[in-house]
Amino acid sequence: MVAAVAGSGAAGDYGPLPWVLFVLFALMAVGPAFAVAFSRNIVRGAVSLLFSLIGVSGLYFLLHAEFLAAVQLVVYVGGTLILMIFGIMLTAKSPGAGYGASRGEVLWGTLVALALALPLGWLVLATSWGTRGLVTTGAAATRPTVEDLGMALLDPHGFLLPFEVLSVLLLAVMIGAAYLAKARRPAKSAAAAQV
Repeated sequence: MVAAVAGSGAAGDYGPLPWVLFVLFALMAVGPAFAVAFSRNIVRGAVSLLFSLIGVSGLYFLLHAEFLAAVQLVVYVGGTLILMIFGIMLTAKSPGAGYGASRGEVLWGTLVALALALPLGWLVLATSWGTRGLVTTGAAATRPTVEDLGMALLDPHGFLLPFEVLSVLLLAVMIGAAYLAKARRPAKSAAAAQV
């Protein structure tokens, strides 16, 4: 990733700017992620997640994945995270209330984190991060466009079936969430709503 950012300039004429931006966005992605993991206040954790996702979006922009960066901002930051914050604020008795994990939860969380981090770390160290195989000049240097992505998503021989299955899955999740929210309503408020 660092090599891709360093070589992202047209002729390398940007000087140290790509490195500075990479370090800035990497710190912006990782620092708030630690705040999310170790914050005992759920609202502060959600706001830290907002800044972490913005940092990841900045890394996507540096890699010239503008569509992915825009989707990251619109879907995760603009939609999911704001929905989470409103859900916390509207459903919690005290939105500023803290939450804590038991020792068992911390132990299991640490074991799962190590089980995921060790193979990923090995993969990062074992990968050759050079620009070998990348076409950067000539007619073959054209990058896929958003039109190509749309055609791949909606092509019957491409990703149409997984795309539709995901749509049905998200619909089922929304119906289940609405059902669970309705089922948790106390009997007094249900009786008052019928009057």
